[in-house]
Amino acid sequence: MARFRLSIEDGKFRDVHGRQVTLRGINVAGDAKYPNLPDRPSHIALDFFDGDNVKFTGRPFPKEDAHLHFSRLKRFGYNTIRYVFTWEAIEAAGPGIYDEEWIQHTLDVLRIAKEYGFYIFMDPHQDVWSRFSGGSGAPMWTLYAAGLNPQSFAATEAAIVHNTYPEPSEFPKMIWSTNYYRLAAATMFTLFFAGRDFAPKCIIDGVNIQDYLQGHFIRACAYIAKRIHDAGDIENDIVFGWESLNEPNKGMIGYEDISVIPKEQALKKGTCPTIWQTILTGSGRAVEVDTWDMGGLGPVKVGRSLIDPHGEIAWLPADYDESRYGYKRDPGWKLGQCIWAQHGVWDPSTDTLLKKDYFGKHPTGGQHVDYPYFSNNYFMNFFRQFRDSIRAHHKDAIILLQGPTMELPPNIKGTPDGDDPLLVYAPHWYDGITLMTKKWNRNWNVDVLGVLRGRYWHPGFAIKIGETAIRNCFRDQHAAMRQEGLDFIGNHPCVMTEFGIPYDMDDKHAYKTGDFTSQSAAMDANHYGVEAAGLEGYTLWLYMTNNDHARGDQWNGEDLSIFSIDDKLLPVSPLPKTPELNQSTSSLLKPATTASTGRKGEPDDDNSITPANIQRTLTNPSITSDGASREPEITASPGYRAAEAYVRPAPITISGFITYYVFDLQTCQFNMTIKAPKVAAPETPTVVFLPEYHFPKDSCTVEASSGKWEISSDEEETVLVQRLRWWHGEGEQSLKITGVVRKHNDAVGAEDAGYYEQCNAGAWSNCNVM
Repeated sequence: MARFRLSIEDGKFRDVHGRQVTLRGINVAGDAKYPNLPDRPSHIALDFFDGDNVKFTGRPFPKEDAHLHFSRLKRFGYNTIRYVFTWEAIEAAGPGIYDEEWIQHTLDVLRIAKEYGFYIFMDPHQDVWSRFSGGSGAPMWTLYAAGLNPQSFAATEAAIVHNTYPEPSEFPKMIWSTNYYRLAAATMFTLFFAGRDFAPKCIIDGVNIQDYLQGHFIRACAYIAKRIHDAGDIENDIVFGWESLNEPNKGMIGYEDISVIPKEQALKKGTCPTIWQTILTGSGRAVEVDTWDMGGLGPVKVGRSLIDPHGEIAWLPADYDESRYGYKRDPGWKLGQCIWAQHGVWDPSTDTLLKKDYFGKHPTGGQHVDYPYFSNNYFMNFFRQFRDSIRAHHKDAIILLQGPTMELPPNIKGTPDGDDPLLVYAPHWYDGITLMTKKWNRNWNVDVLGVLRGRYWHPGFAIKIGETAIRNCFRDQHAAMRQEGLDFIGNHPCVMTEFGIPYDMDDKHAYKTGDFTSQSAAMDANHYGVEAAGLEGYTLWLYMTNNDHARGDQWNGEDLSIFSIDDKLLPVSPLPKTPELNQSTSSLLKPATTASTGRKGEPDDDNSITPANIQRTLTNPSITSDGASREPEITASPGYRAAEAYVRPAPITISGFITYYVFDLQTCQFNMTIKAPKVAAPETPTVVFLPEYHFPKDSCTVEASSGKWEISSDEEETVLVQRLRWWHGEGEQSLKITGVVRKHNDAVGAEDAGYYEQCNAGAWSNCNVM
């Protein structure tokens, strides 16, 4: 029986030849978070609440532009895509009404991605439940099904939503993430994971709201899996697996006292109500709450603020007509009333909290409910249903398990769930200090994971001083999370499916000057963290096709995209004036420790070929820059967007397995050690992606412990990907490649500058598109 293109053996990814595969990937694309018909970035309020009549066809990008984006990502050295989509894209029109046009578009885009040889896994993405509670993900009707009224979230602060904020342009950075601790999202996640236990009166269409919500979400994802399976040429060949729900949250589950902020709630920004206070404001009560801001060492209390809804409530009116959705609400579930009052948590006649620990113990069994209980019970019950529903269609799907962000994974090692041979651990990690402050501090940072895990008796001891200590701290946090996966889940690959940096640091200084030095240092430190930690792969957050300097990723003020229409791409050599298409010559084989003068070479059998007609496809790109909407101050000096830090060398396939690899940007040096059980065969060398920017063929040196190597380029009309292939001996082997040290953000010459002026002007037919 033929082996799958990507398989798992002994906790490592393997290709069809048995070589270890490193997943070097990126999230594609942030545009998928919001609809395009009509086009509604998060700051636009027009028709926002007409959520039943939106479409996501054309997300993450039009299929006519797919070659542009995939060829660019291939040139950046990525071999993996975390394919971002939302539940809303599938089922926005109402329960059980699927958007077949969007589904077909998704199949078409995936089929184009196949031509570039990407490994793809599907990401059902959400942030704080939905766009209507300040994030992305679930359709609007899910909030109505839960009895909530999204049009009242602004007055009650049941959610802080970008386009309903008093001044959307002044929307505080990263405040959207506090919505997890506000009424709307906290209620939805509680119902989604544990409605049967904590909201037994919430019956809709004869089932509990938990089963209703989970059932629709899982069936929607399974339907996509079925369509991918039925397509016949996408499953396994391109889509190898599925990640479980992005960044799930436990909601109110596990709160021992809802009248206080739990000590483990690390995120505090803006108004910061307790769960009890957000329940009160959600029922129209005026409440004074603490306000917080992000200081140098974390959240700092800065005062008090009054939230006064003036009697408006976050719950649907008692006489609300919801017949358009076709579901039937049980008579025992009353609209117009807080569901937590209906379950005896509090008395609205006296505003008295009756059961402060309602969510901290099992309502019928009496067991203590904490985070481990949530993870090992409520989350795992959902995960099993999701996994089994996907595999009902994609029977060999690799499933990436993602629990709540920065929390311990469920303890399933040694169980049937943990013994699953096609399981991957998929945590997320961010440098919270940089993300929340939007500043890169080379002098100190904090071991956030160590603080969360209680490794310091005082947070002050978690401070790391100096850039080397900061980089090692990032490495150690990633390594610790990988070890947690081994300890709690078992011997499975660990893929960090999100990490990244904010580009709009220092009040957008880089956009005014073209100097991305801080972003480059931060991006390099982040990559050092995932490389040196021994992970089996990663997918960087984010690639966004419509990012610009004015509004970043077009979503809640975030700006993490490696690409922006207002910045330049990293310089590469332009195409020859008279290209000789469809011709290649053998690369010069070199003995170990000599310098390279490699030439254009034959593509590897495990590397895909870019279609020869891509140049014609890209001649008239649909993505344009609207000059009228740009602020001259922040668009006059485009830079390379720290590309030198993310376009970096990386092992792709290893004849054996990796024991260590890292790229030092300051010295432009790549080091790798491997262990090879046998001599690399002629047809299965170890392959390293070697970006031309850092490692020009005639200006880099290679030192190998044994064997022979070559540097070659797979060259088509518009894509040039340089790789080193190494045929080595068995046992412990080492490889060192030294390239050209460049000053960050400097062009490599006037010729390149002119080339990029052509590209930015839209003359794609004359450019080597990245």
